[in-house]
Formats: sequence, structure tokens, C-alpha cells
Amino acid sequence: MNDRTIFTGAATAIITPLTPDGIDYDRFGALIDWQIESGIDAIVAVGTTGEGSTLTDEEHRDAIKYCVERVAGRVPVIAGTGSNDTAYAVDLSKYAEEVGADALLLVTPYYNKATQKGMAASFLAVADATDLPCILYNVPSRTGCNLLPETAASLADHKNIVAIKEASGNLSQIAKLAHLVGDKMDIYSGNDDQIIPVLSLGGKGVISVLSNILPSQTSDMCHRFMRGDVAGARKMQLDYIPLIDALFCEVNPIPVKAACAAMGWCDDYLRLPLTPMEDANRAKLLELMRQAGIKLK
Repeated sequence: MNDRTIFTGAATAIITPLTPDGIDYDRFGALIDWQIESGIDAIVAVGTTGEGSTLTDEEHRDAIKYCVERVAGRVPVIAGTGSNDTAYAVDLSKYAEEVGADALLLVTPYYNKATQKGMAASFLAVADATDLPCILYNVPSRTGCNLLPETAASLADHKNIVAIKEASGNLSQIAKLAHLVGDKMDIYSGNDDQIIPVLSLGGKGVISVLSNILPSQTSDMCHRFMRGDVAGARKMQLDYIPLIDALFCEVNPIPVKAACAAMGWCDDYLRLPLTPMEDANRAKLLELMRQAGIKLK
């Protein structure tokens, strides 16, 4: 087992409650508390789901600092500090370390992209700049580049590169990655519809969107599997497929923001270029939430 395992189970890629005036810290704090009280295993602050790409630099830093202070050591806080500008990622990662984050989530460079060599060099630059454990984040559908298993494996001997969030959706690629890295690097599912498949390949858990609205259930699904209740975990995975599909029927975090707003955790407010959920999709999502036993405001 990796001696720098950050968490096992489910980490919530938490939304950032926003209003036209900025971050709604009162509701952000309440949401963080509810997540922890519900048994979530870790929190990822200001990632894709947290709309990190449209926060100002000051907001991004303040949100990380606030999350660390609000969590107050109850669970690990993983700061989303990756960027397509490596120098900026280094600077933001150093800040996250200064304010007490427990780990970093580093997305592959997007838009400008990079070769495999360039991605490796960028990750190494961040990993060399802090003492925090780093989770690489592979999400080709968003970034336009795919971190190959061989490249990830070449980074696994770095003392600070300890895990990868795999959201390629390619289980064959994830299986090859698991074969190559062995126990040198933890693997987390980056897709809620593939939690159990990734755990079956030796994964340690999920960095989840679903857990914004079902934290206890998402964590329980992981821990059931780890306790040997494979059938129970599989049933949960399959039962939640329609709800997971609804949470991704429009680009994330549009649907989960609508879902959290319906629960009272935030306003249904996103920054452009994201716009609120289409009415027909929203109606279907809310009905599936009701069927799952989620109380709506």
C-alpha cells in the first residue's frame, strides 16, 4: 500500500456556491459541514466542479484557505491547483501548502496541451516545488490530451506524486495503468458511473460529483466494496446510474449546481460561459433525486 495514501473511499469534488457578488461563504461552510457529518472521506476544493476556471485568482486562493479552515482537520482537503500555465500551478500549489491543504489535484495542461514529455515535466515541476502529495488528473474529454499509462508510471517514483484521478472513461487504459504502477500510485475513479469497476482494478476510491448530493451513500458504496460486500456495492452503483446520467446530461457542474440549489445549498448561479440547466433536463434530474430519497427545498 502506498504509504502516502491521501484517502480511501469517496472525496467530494465540491461545488463553490456563487452569487453575482462572489462566493457565498455561509452556504459553502454549511455544505462542507454537512459533507463531513455525512461521512465523506475527503474534500476537493476548487476543481472543475468548483468552477475554478472562472474564479478570480483571489477567489481561488480564498476558497482554498476557507475550506482548509472550515474543515479544520476533520478530513483531508485536496486543493485544485493544476493549470495549463505550469508557473501559475507552481505558485498556487505553494500557496495551498502554506494555508494547510493536505494534497494537490493537478490536471493535465488544457487548451495549449502538451506532449507526454511536456505533461511529465509540468507535473514534476509542481511536485518538486512543494512537499504535498500530488494527485494527477487525467480527463481527456476536457483537456484535449490523454496522460498515457506509461507516462503516469514514469512519474510514480517521485516521492510526492502518489495518486491519479482517472477520468478517461477507458477501463482498458486504467487496467494497464494499474498493471504498470502497482502499489506505487493510488488510482481514483474520476467518473461516478465507474466507481466499482475502478475499485475492482485496485482503485482506492472516487473523486465524485455525485457525492455533492449523496455523500454518505457514495462513501458507503466504496467501503462496502472494500469490506467485501461486492454485491451490495454493485447494486448501489447500478441503482444510481440514472441519477448519475442526469448529473452529466449537460456539462459538469451545470446539473450538480441545479441539484444543490434544489437542496438549498446554493443559488442556481454559474459564471459564463456556463448557464443554468435546461428546464426539461432539470425536471428529470429533480424527479430522480426525489426517487433517491433526497429532500428538496
